[in-house]
Amino acid sequence: MENAISLRIANFLKEHEPFNYLTHDDLIKIVSTIRVLNIEKHKSLFQINDALHDSFYVVASGIIHLTVISDAEETLLNKCYEGDIFGLRPFFAKNNYQMTAKAREESLVYAIPINSFKPFVTQNSSVLDFLLESFAVNTKNNLDNKNHGLISDNVNYVDNQSDMLYFQSLNYNKTPLKISSGILIKDAAQLMTENMFDSSIIIDQSFPIGIVNDKDFRSKVATGRFPLTNSVDTIMTSPVFTVSENISVAEAQLVMLKHNVSHLCVTKDGTDKSEVKGIISEHDLVVAQANNPGILLKQIKRSQSAKELKAVRNNLNDIIQSSLNKNIPLTHIYNIVGEITLAIVKRSVEQAILDLGSPPARFAWLCIGSQGRKEQLLLTDQDSILVFEDVSEDKYRDVKDYFLKLSKITTATLKVVGFMNCPQGHMASNIMWCKSVSEWVKQYNNWMNNPGESSNEISSAFFDYEMAIGEQKIEDVLTETIFNNIKNKVLFFDYLGNETLKKPTPLNFFKKFNIEEEGENKGKFDIKSRAIMPLIDAARILVLSNNIKGVNSTFLRYKQLAMVDPKFSEIYLNCADAFLVLSKFRTLEGLKNDNSGQFINLDELSKVEKEKLKNALISMKELEELIKDKFQLTQFS
Repeated sequence: MENAISLRIANFLKEHEPFNYLTHDDLIKIVSTIRVLNIEKHKSLFQINDALHDSFYVVASGIIHLTVISDAEETLLNKCYEGDIFGLRPFFAKNNYQMTAKAREESLVYAIPINSFKPFVTQNSSVLDFLLESFAVNTKNNLDNKNHGLISDNVNYVDNQSDMLYFQSLNYNKTPLKISSGILIKDAAQLMTENMFDSSIIIDQSFPIGIVNDKDFRSKVATGRFPLTNSVDTIMTSPVFTVSENISVAEAQLVMLKHNVSHLCVTKDGTDKSEVKGIISEHDLVVAQANNPGILLKQIKRSQSAKELKAVRNNLNDIIQSSLNKNIPLTHIYNIVGEITLAIVKRSVEQAILDLGSPPARFAWLCIGSQGRKEQLLLTDQDSILVFEDVSEDKYRDVKDYFLKLSKITTATLKVVGFMNCPQGHMASNIMWCKSVSEWVKQYNNWMNNPGESSNEISSAFFDYEMAIGEQKIEDVLTETIFNNIKNKVLFFDYLGNETLKKPTPLNFFKKFNIEEEGENKGKFDIKSRAIMPLIDAARILVLSNNIKGVNSTFLRYKQLAMVDPKFSEIYLNCADAFLVLSKFRTLEGLKNDNSGQFINLDELSKVEKEKLKNALISMKELEELIKDKFQLTQFS
């Protein structure tokens, strides 16, 4: 007999992968074995080296942080939101947990016994494939045509980075030397010398049949085993091992290790019966892995200057570009780039502390705006605030002076790295945004209780923040202040709603692009102001009004809204997809022109691209009407 609670849990699981592959009856059987756990804020479900549990876990509500230890520091691996699955290690490994699972806020978690779930895994190949793939690559992105994903316990984020290596594209020689199989060894050696190549591909009727490299000449010719007058095919490595053009670093590495070879031939379709497109060497893999996120994080921690941090950020551009070229989900790129950006900010603060000496009080440096949402792929401006603990009146001036000096050194370092100063001055180096906890509480109270009355008007960027370094309790005070002020704040939402709708519209009445009519960007489309910012602003006001905590990403905000406000789920999901489409357009534009990507030259887009861009913008009209309906937009209209 199905009871109401079992039915509710089964319906919840059915909305998330891999449970959506199972029948209702199967889910009811599974639910009958589930335990519901209430995890208090900052409490751990399991820790590194804990013995494996008999269950894996699904987040029913709240947020679970997965962390690992690297270089004696705790590093955030991922955040698990409602519907995310974690703790899969007991399925596939015998050794203890390799990460810690800790509640970011009070959370409900479903514990699903491994033994109860295993029969459904063995009977359903889709479930098994999903679990295996997730465990193998560390993180199966929950946005790659899926609703929610799995967070694995398989590898250490910093030291192995297998997830990014599977995604990271590989740069290799795309104009290899190709020589006929009948050519003499001495002539082949001459060609390689003249072209300064250490390898060449041997072809027969345009198809690859082998590879010859310097080692072959040393070990087979220089030793006298084969005379120079032999044909080159007598010393080549054969059969040739071929791979496709879009191979990742990890995939290439696995093929080389499996076949014990030092070179791979790249062909159009990945077989030895198609056109040769390049050659991959072991050196190419070494160079590629020097730019993987784990290496970059270690370089950041060891850096001693702004110049070294700038070099890391420049290398990050290569990862972003190659990931986009490989069509890696933008949300995954956001996560990687967001963590590296926070690490750069943290190290900039640490370098400032090395110059000034130990801080006189505890503090928190918060990245706000796009950095706070982990949505800053391009080198746009920096936004930040600094919050220091309350101190006695006689110490206040000296403490604030210290943190202002710290902030000025830090923001100067970040400017060298490439993050320009905020045009509105929203930086911790500004005396207005470097304050004590009490002053910040008073500031947020004033913004939310008296919107529009102060000359210091609300900037919505201050409601999107992520701590780069400092005391977690200080950040928690700000969050509690904001959400304690949410109830019955009609004027506050009126103000934010009107600010959201003041943005210039992207399309006119005839659904044509509204372009700039004058100035240096005349004829271009302002994708930031007309499209992306309205989506960001709308997501913010909606999550605040729905009391959704701890979700900064615009995409995930819309996903959460679709679950808590199902009546308008279609609008929210359309906006989530639109945000990713628009953000990708902007990022590609910025990388191409080495700028902020704010203005799109529509003439450079294909007809299909224009249609894709326009389709993303159409959903914004429904969002505008939704905001008008939900909030009383009268006072500030």
